[in-house]
Amino acid sequence: MGNLQEWIKAYLKSTNQNKVYETMSGIKLAPIYTSKGPVDPSNQDQVNDELLNDETVELSGQYPYTRGPYESMYRSKLFTMRLFAGFGTAIDTNLRFKELLNSGGNGLSTAFDLPTLMGRDSDDPHCVGEVGRCGVAVDTVEDMLDLYAGIDLNKVTTSMTINSPAAVLLAMYVVAAKEMGATQEMLGGTLQNDILKEYQAQKEYFFPPRPSMRLVADTVKYCQQKMPKFHPISISGYHIREAGSTAAQELAFTLANGFAYVEWLKNDNVDVDSFAPRLSFFFNAHIDFFEEICKYRAARRIWARWMKDYFGAKDQKSMLLKFHTQTAGVSLTAQQTEVNIVRTAIEALAGVLGGTQSLHTNSMDEVLALPSKKAARIALRTQQVIAHETGVTSVADPLGGSYFIEHLTDEIEHQAEQIFSYLLNIGDGSILEGVLRAIEDSWFQNEIADSAYEFEKKTANLQRTIVGVTDFTEGNEESLDNILQISFETEKEQIRRFQNIKSKRDSVAVRSALDSLIQAAKNPDINLMEPIETAVKQRCSVGEIMNSLACEFGTYKEVTTK
Repeated sequence: MGNLQEWIKAYLKSTNQNKVYETMSGIKLAPIYTSKGPVDPSNQDQVNDELLNDETVELSGQYPYTRGPYESMYRSKLFTMRLFAGFGTAIDTNLRFKELLNSGGNGLSTAFDLPTLMGRDSDDPHCVGEVGRCGVAVDTVEDMLDLYAGIDLNKVTTSMTINSPAAVLLAMYVVAAKEMGATQEMLGGTLQNDILKEYQAQKEYFFPPRPSMRLVADTVKYCQQKMPKFHPISISGYHIREAGSTAAQELAFTLANGFAYVEWLKNDNVDVDSFAPRLSFFFNAHIDFFEEICKYRAARRIWARWMKDYFGAKDQKSMLLKFHTQTAGVSLTAQQTEVNIVRTAIEALAGVLGGTQSLHTNSMDEVLALPSKKAARIALRTQQVIAHETGVTSVADPLGGSYFIEHLTDEIEHQAEQIFSYLLNIGDGSILEGVLRAIEDSWFQNEIADSAYEFEKKTANLQRTIVGVTDFTEGNEESLDNILQISFETEKEQIRRFQNIKSKRDSVAVRSALDSLIQAAKNPDINLMEPIETAVKQRCSVGEIMNSLACEFGTYKEVTTK
């Protein structure tokens, strides 16, 4: 299983050997510990023949990656501290981005408002009261230019939480970056772009599943050719968990969706090793501390095995599951909101001990409104304390080898494999068809609903304690001041701005670009990113582009079966 000599070479290549890792008491720390003892390349007495020749030793950075995707883990690179931000207009959010970067954040994560997430424009009658409320309003590339104004996109990575209109927002990001002087090949970041979980949990879909999968595939192929540093899909379990799933369901449904994307692309004659290394994942960090750690360990192991054995990946990078973690919004309470700082710290620590590559910590007041400036800073400081004060980043997989941790990792893996077996069965041997049929039959939706009901029943029956809600309620009369509120004037301003842009466009060029997009959608051999990008350059809006695609793809309405 393990090759220690290879591990040592990779570790020495990636790590600063002059830095000393030790506890506060001065006890020297090895980069990883095994059943045979510590492994420290700087202390050759520890690297004995027994260790060198023992192929059963499980190491970080080696298949099946249970103990982490990289040999040196956080010794060579800390997790990216990525704060989620987005509210009001693009100009409002741009100021918050700069505050976060100045406070020590090193990655941006963009939250879009509900109209943008749903593929609608700010002046759509369906969007009254929602513009700029839960994220930033983006109608055209002009908003994207304001959103990242004064930020060097060649140096700062950007995550965008967008799904059904993901191809449109990616095109807007690329066009804006180029107009700001950035180089497309240098752009780094992540596009969530996980449409399957929308049908399962979050419900922000526009087109039916199969044409939506075409758009996802087109973005993957586009990034493969033009944006080698960009992750075209962040396969997301976060929203599945927030909707009420168990940890094992979150893991299994998420990985099954990942397998479905891989199978779709393979069926499209795309070599698995040409795109799989750029796939990334997004998981929830809930409050059950050890279960969350084991969920991440099991996820890496399952992904590695399936990519190798089921999909025939040859490149080790295709077998690496790299993921972003966000603490659980659903665990936050409106009562005694300061206690949410404690919950978030514990959840974030689980993500780090589980080996996350980037992390977002929720702000204490998010249960009431978008984060205030002070709350967002505390959330960032929480990550910084974990990274720089606790010592947990000194050792790879520090809980590995614990009887409890190993058993719980195995059990979560076992439950996930049972779900994969079911999906393969209903898909007649295809995990892709199994996932699509389970969506169409509402199987995922029903499973999540049942789990959510069971959790709420246990809470109502006082089988679970929630501090400040079911018990320890003294202090509930207190309230937070300075809650961030978005006024209706912000919505009016965004609509005025959007209508002004439309009045200055070349209407003939806009119509021509949209007509060309409709024709391109009729031909499955055409990658739609190019005509979408052309439309974006003409200042076509999110809603106009999505409605043009709907002329060919249609729109989707869920049919429940329970």
